[in-house]
Amino acid sequence: MIYLDANATTAMLPEVVEAMLPWLVENHANPSGSYRAAKLARQAIDNARCQVADLIDASPDEIFFTGSGTESVNTALHSLDVLAGEGHALVSSIEHSAVLKYVEYRSRPVCVAGVDSNGRVDIDSFASACEKAAYVSVMMANNETGVIQPIEDLREIAQARSLPFHTDAIQAVGKVPVSVKDQPVDMLSLSAHKFHGPKGIGALYVRGGLRFSPLMHGGGQEKGRRSGTENTASIVAMGKAAELAGKALSDGCGKGLAEMRDAFEAKVMGGVSGCIRNGDVDHRLPNTSHLSFEGCDSAGLLILLDQSGVACSAGSACMTGKQKPSHVQLAMGVPEKRAKTSLRFSFSRMNSMEEALEAGEKVIKAVLKLRSVQGGDVGPVAIYTSHSQ
Repeated sequence: MIYLDANATTAMLPEVVEAMLPWLVENHANPSGSYRAAKLARQAIDNARCQVADLIDASPDEIFFTGSGTESVNTALHSLDVLAGEGHALVSSIEHSAVLKYVEYRSRPVCVAGVDSNGRVDIDSFASACEKAAYVSVMMANNETGVIQPIEDLREIAQARSLPFHTDAIQAVGKVPVSVKDQPVDMLSLSAHKFHGPKGIGALYVRGGLRFSPLMHGGGQEKGRRSGTENTASIVAMGKAAELAGKALSDGCGKGLAEMRDAFEAKVMGGVSGCIRNGDVDHRLPNTSHLSFEGCDSAGLLILLDQSGVACSAGSACMTGKQKPSHVQLAMGVPEKRAKTSLRFSFSRMNSMEEALEAGEKVIKAVLKLRSVQGGDVGPVAIYTSHSQ
């Protein structure tokens, strides 16, 4: 299988598994205990905290661990919702459902900043919305298109109005350099399984000195910021994944990812007509390609590509199978008909150039086959079995 769905999740690196295993098998002690094994677990967690902090240029005491990226996002928004003054929750129209569903659930009114046709938050729309806002949450990079947002500019506008600022950096961390010193946000969410760590473990950066209200209450773990017995094995694994991600970024992994992505796009766009690249090509993650294929239903393409050994996505993994056009593309002004023809291909540093080119060939074949079946019209999805190949 050629796996091109790294924005959904990544495979754990062997070094990460190796770091994790002892805490699953040899030392299962509760890190809150007072005996030697418990203290070793506590030390391992503290070391992982330093590794995660280093990845984003934070101080270790500004990092605490959560059960997922979604929990990190919900925790940040809960704290802002409780402590911010009167006003709206300001989000962008392309946020992940972890943000949109949360603000929809809360009673605080919501204002939404629009994006331009390239998928970047419109500065004027954002500045206008800030006038009614109590706090801001804008993602650093979009999970579907890979478009990187102008966080520094948005933060500057928000700071001028003393608005606390959270960013969902789950898709950005590990793929591009992220620094809370260069991008001085108040809160930042990240998730291990997006940079070759395990699923079910995330972290939240909270700027030192910022008032904070926890979402989870109980035994007071993580200095009272997230109660619940720590998942030592996964925390250690996240720390190791963060260390390796930092090294890979220093070694220029982003350039290699961009080269694979660009070669893949050149292959596909040169091989089929009516292929449109979505999103800002100058401001996007180096691993992400978002393409629309005229006359092809995306669900049908996914089936054909799966059969040919290529794993990709029609958008956010959280929305796959719901048969609705992407809210991200609609916000960009993409017509609904075209939105239903789009696929996301996301690479990781475990892919190769050979895989990128082979995947490109398979995409071309799938598009041509589906067009011959559908006759150029995007209609109901048919199931293509091995007998129809």
